[in-house]
Amino acid sequence: MKDNKLEDFVKKRNNSKFLFTVGPASLVTENILGLAPCFGRNDPQYLKVEEKVLKQLKNISGHKKIVRMQGSGSFALEVVSLNFLHGKVLIVSTGYYSDRLFNLCIKAKKNFGKITKISKVNWRELEDFSAKYDWVWACPTETSYGLKIPITVLKKFSKKIKAKLALDATASFGLESFHELGDVISYSSCKGLFGLTGGCFISYNADPQNAVNSFNLDINSHIEKKMTGPYHSIQSLEKVLDKHENFRHSVIVNKKRFLKRFEDKLIYNIKNQPLICTYVDCKLESKDRRVIFYKPRINLSGSVISHLGEAHLAKLATGKILEKIYIKKYEKKKKKN
Repeated sequence: MKDNKLEDFVKKRNNSKFLFTVGPASLVTENILGLAPCFGRNDPQYLKVEEKVLKQLKNISGHKKIVRMQGSGSFALEVVSLNFLHGKVLIVSTGYYSDRLFNLCIKAKKNFGKITKISKVNWRELEDFSAKYDWVWACPTETSYGLKIPITVLKKFSKKIKAKLALDATASFGLESFHELGDVISYSSCKGLFGLTGGCFISYNADPQNAVNSFNLDINSHIEKKMTGPYHSIQSLEKVLDKHENFRHSVIVNKKRFLKRFEDKLIYNIKNQPLICTYVDCKLESKDRRVIFYKPRINLSGSVISHLGEAHLAKLATGKILEKIYIKKYEKKKKKN
């Protein structure tokens, strides 16, 4: 398929759906251009691509080491909980996804015993909290509430209580700054990296010390490549990462235009606004059946709108997709006499 035909194909696919979801992003031509038949071992062409992609990801994260795995961002989180966390673990409570971290810790404590205590602290109460812990685990971008906790704030807090910092960077990596401040971070191939789904990563500096009695969940199984890896997810990232800032630009443009249009409906101030999405105090809808809204895993009175829907336009994005949504109008039903 020639590039111009491929671009037409991708354009047609993206026009079939208008995404306001928090990932995957819209389909980009570079995803497909990177795909090729491959084998994870003894395939020099593929291994060269993987080496390049992992090096780029290390440059973005600022960590010395990285491991790639086949699975979702949630899979990477479970690997983190079992291989890295120990002693007293404190979860920064921000919403549905921080609750997932808490539940993973409960299972890790029960099944493997490296974690001895698990607690929560509300994100609004960090300044007043002073008890000492071994690890802080947090979601710097909590998409269930469209909330951002700056990583600099989380790092300052973890240092105050003498703890190491683990980050669920699934919705922040590739979009937000300062991930290098985390001692260990995990993320997926889609969302802010604009790749295809199916791959997840853990970036870190110091090797994990926990011994994990599981083949799939032991990080060493993935480091030593004892199982099939996320080959096509990694291939989909190769050409995307070469132009990553262009795709990130499309998100910035969409976010700015949305903030301007719905300024009086914003829940959080600018400091707590993540790039990937926005929480507004109103219900949004569309007459276009091709529009797919994000459905948070909790019930909200307002709406969470994602800004990944024009990723395929890269530098040409204008936020025009936002013209397809508007505030839902509630009509009072007339009472029958």
